[in-house]
This record gives sequence, structure tokens and C-alpha cells, in this order.
Amino acid sequence: MDEASLNHAVSRFEGERCEMIELLRSRGITDELLLKAMERIERHRFVQAAFINRAYDDCALPIGHQQTISQPYTVAFMTQCLEVSAAQKILEIGTGSGYQAAILAEMGARVFTIERHGELLAEARKRFDKLEYHVASKVGDGTLGWSEFAPFDGILVTAAAPDVPEPLLQQLSLSGKLVIPVGDLEIQNLRIITRINDQFRTAEAPGFKFVPLIGRKGWK
Repeated sequence: MDEASLNHAVSRFEGERCEMIELLRSRGITDELLLKAMERIERHRFVQAAFINRAYDDCALPIGHQQTISQPYTVAFMTQCLEVSAAQKILEIGTGSGYQAAILAEMGARVFTIERHGELLAEARKRFDKLEYHVASKVGDGTLGWSEFAPFDGILVTAAAPDVPEPLLQQLSLSGKLVIPVGDLEIQNLRIITRINDQFRTAEAPGFKFVPLIGRKGWK
């Protein structure tokens, strides 16, 4: 790509990213820290080359291994539910392309992320390094959490579970939040769970669809 074409592509993506942010605002996303992070992060760096022209469409896109990068609204809604603030310790289950983890890091969180597909995690790590995000990551069973670094101020699960994995509840800090889609393999409700001492308060938002959460405490 020559310099003129590169400049055109950069300008185009900047415009599409601004349009994406305005769409998110119109759909009720009000967290300015989150919106600024999503405006700065170049989503086209996290999608496969075949789909780069759709990088800022409000839809999920395949990233290989039967996984997807979630639609921007879903990413924004889940992150807003988590109520992230700078310096919080956040665990993400399902690294995928690394887009969600990058947003959390851009918001100033200390990010830990688990992915069961080694190839996807290797690509995500390359993106983290290139963009200079310090994200702790590992290949593993996300349904078990990451007990070595618990408790977490927030846990974000980017795949659908048949029920809430108990290890994730136990790895929440006091007043910590867990955001997780729960349901069958066709449709799920998003559960927003807040730990209050040894009890948990739950709110729900209906109508989501994610790839299945595979693991000992998820789908087999």
C-alpha cells in the first residue's frame, strides 16, 4: 500500500470509528472513560484481513477457531456494566482477538486474561506488545478463573455459560462485579453479579448470543 492509500485508509477508519462511538451513545452507552478508550483503539487491528472493511460495523465477526470478536455495542454494554475505574484488577475470560482486553487496559485497569486456544492467544499477545498494553495472559480453562491473582475487582466473561461458575464468584473481591452471559446455546441473559460480603446481588439484561464457554465449570 502506497503512502496516499495508507493515509486514505487511516482517515476512513477514523471516520468509521467516530460513527461507531456516536452509535454507541445513541444506544445508551454513557461511560465516558469507556467511550474514549473505544474511540482510541483501532478495532481494524483486531479483525481478520478478510473482514477489515467491516471492522466498525456493529456486528460480531469471525476470528478463527469458531470464535468471534463481539459486536461493539455488546463490548461496550458489558464493560459499562462492569463499572471499570483506573487501577482496578480485572479478569477477562476468553481473550479472543484481544480487543476487549485492550479496551480494559486503555481504561487504566490491570488486566488478566485467559484463552483456551493457544493460537488465538499468541496473536492477541502480538497485538498487546505492538500497542504496548501490559496484559497478563495465559492459556487455560477460564471457568476455573485465575486463583493466583484473586481477588479481582471485576470479572468479564465473553462466552456463554450454562450456569455461573462457582470459582469465578469466589474470586470476586468484596463489592466486585461479575458480568457473564448465562443460558442455553441459542440465547442468553447477561447477568451482572455484585458481591456484597458473602452474598451476591444479581441483575439481568436479556437477549444476547455468545459462543459457548467450554470448561470444567461450563459446557463440556
